[in-house]
Amino acid sequence: MKKTIVLSMMILFSIASSQGASDGTESNPLLMKWNTPHETAPFNLIKTENFVPAIDVALAEARKDVDAIINNPEPATFQNTIEALEVSGEQLDRVTGVLFNLNSAETNKELQAVAREVSPKLSEFGNYVSLNEDLFKRVKAVYDKRESLDLTPEQAKLLENSYKGFVRRGANLQGEAKKRYAEITTELAQLSLKFGENVLEETNAFELLITDEKDLSGLPEAVREAAQQLAKSKGKEGWMFNLQYPSYLPFMKYADNRELREKMYRTYTSRAFKDNDYNNEEIIHKIVNLRLEKANLLGFKSHADYVLSERMAETPEKVNSFLEELHEASKPYAEKEFKEVTDFAKANGLKGELQRWDWAYYSEKLKTEKFGFDEEEVKPYFQLEKVREGVFELAHRLYGLNFKENKDIQVYHPDVTAYDVFNEDGSFLSVLYLDFFPREGKRGGAWMNDFRAQSNINGKMERPIITVVTNFTKPTETKPSLLTFDEVETFLHEFGHSLHGMLANTVYPSMSGTGVYRDFVELPSQIMENWATEKEWLDLFAVHYQTGEKIPAELVDKLIKARNFQSGYLSERQLSFGMDDMAWHSITKPVTEDVISFERRVMDKTELFPHVDGSCFNTAFSHIFAGGYAAGYYGYKWAEVLDADAFSMFKKNGIFDKATAESFRKNILEKGGTQHPMELYKAFRGQEPTVDALLERSGLKE
Repeated sequence: MKKTIVLSMMILFSIASSQGASDGTESNPLLMKWNTPHETAPFNLIKTENFVPAIDVALAEARKDVDAIINNPEPATFQNTIEALEVSGEQLDRVTGVLFNLNSAETNKELQAVAREVSPKLSEFGNYVSLNEDLFKRVKAVYDKRESLDLTPEQAKLLENSYKGFVRRGANLQGEAKKRYAEITTELAQLSLKFGENVLEETNAFELLITDEKDLSGLPEAVREAAQQLAKSKGKEGWMFNLQYPSYLPFMKYADNRELREKMYRTYTSRAFKDNDYNNEEIIHKIVNLRLEKANLLGFKSHADYVLSERMAETPEKVNSFLEELHEASKPYAEKEFKEVTDFAKANGLKGELQRWDWAYYSEKLKTEKFGFDEEEVKPYFQLEKVREGVFELAHRLYGLNFKENKDIQVYHPDVTAYDVFNEDGSFLSVLYLDFFPREGKRGGAWMNDFRAQSNINGKMERPIITVVTNFTKPTETKPSLLTFDEVETFLHEFGHSLHGMLANTVYPSMSGTGVYRDFVELPSQIMENWATEKEWLDLFAVHYQTGEKIPAELVDKLIKARNFQSGYLSERQLSFGMDDMAWHSITKPVTEDVISFERRVMDKTELFPHVDGSCFNTAFSHIFAGGYAAGYYGYKWAEVLDADAFSMFKKNGIFDKATAESFRKNILEKGGTQHPMELYKAFRGQEPTVDALLERSGLKE
């Protein structure tokens, strides 16, 4: 049940599911025992119409589990209340795990309708549990005598989490306040769903079909071929571009046609900001104001205060101070970089002001001129299959892991590959799904999730089932998938999250793997990105897809030098997102100001470009309005401090040093959320981190 209430409510952005006709529960594959490898989901048997009846049955079973705890005539104990609550609703966890993951990676209108139908049911059940006075009495009874209980450290943490979780979900509310809290949580779940659906709809709605070859000027041959293949797949003649990153970003970076770059930019940045059924402005107001109201009901002055009371950062003041410190360090560099690109663009024929649709185009040309580094020059050495082998080999050298494709595991789309993952001693560790390429049913970006979390209750070890989903460059008829350097870093990032899930070694599933504070969860992912410029690792796999030649040392040197290119600008951009997030969630009175005015007022201190009418960042800011990063987006920069500091240990001892890796595994990856993150970090590093390593790595320190 813990996953259903906490995770399902947290990742309703992943949802977008479907309704269907009831087909009787006896033959419903979602409710049967899965006689499959590692009890993985039988995707070949599951139909959209199976979900609603399966969730109805699973909800009823979960309620029975909870009622059994409430009605237990024995006095409340850790085992019959806290642990029983942790393991309740197992079937519901399983069914919603399939639903949410499919709705993120392979959705459709029917599946989205299911999400809308089941969302209020899940919210209602979540409130039945968290607002249940009799259940809370039992939880509180155990918590009140915690000092006299003979609990392990992990059991003590679970007890603390359980009690605080009830309080933070309204258990102490009474009467109308409790009723209103339930209404708010239900409405927020539905609004987050709708926000994500609108962004996906607007992303998929746009296609730029080019029929005149001169409009392709500047675009590399591989980009042209991919565009031609996309047009062909749509039954069109010519070259097609869309708003998915593998199509959008190369166009903005290389296309000489400024008018078309402007068209692409304006379309991308106006998603869910147009006068149509998919506009997210009103939804944003509703979400932030309801979050404020919920926080007030729980005794907090803002949603940020509520969230950060259970984060490493602790308070909005500390987050804002952290962001401001990095802003002051980054802004002078960002201004110099902006002037450098502006001067370069004017020297190369730009008339008028440098606009946002010019930035990637002229930045790429300047980078090539300064460092002799061209993204297209690197891509032939990053064939996806080889990169995957390199990432697997990195996990082997660090942690002794081995990966073997298992074709007997059913997958939900032909693009997906499933692997058995083994420890060095041959023991089974995890299932890993890899899903690389964009499609209309997949939301944008990249993420890691789980179908099943690791647990080991009463000696019954359940190993995790993990999925990594990306939107990488697809192969063409003449070329394999050749990744950009950014995509290689993204692979490493999400694989780092997967290691956090796969290597989990806790007792309770709510605290395994990525079940940690939001501002700590990015450490295992971001530290992996550091290997991307290490020649010793690149030499293991980075060979030219045609000649087999290893990536040349001088090319790696260029890549390293170019890595900090415009680091000030990039830092300011990331900080602006964090400041924007904090502003929305630090409000103490309901917002009536229109979204674009609020956005500009908050983000102006980091702004370098003239404003673009018709563009809005927040209406597609899914991380905070359809995901779990509300009052938490700063966590990316926070974790950068941690990862830069942590990787310095590998730089000191060797990038494949087994002892350092073992310490990181034992103290960070295996422990999940069983201890406070700073305790875990200090156990690995021996000290608290400082920003020095990050500023030095980013070239933002003299």
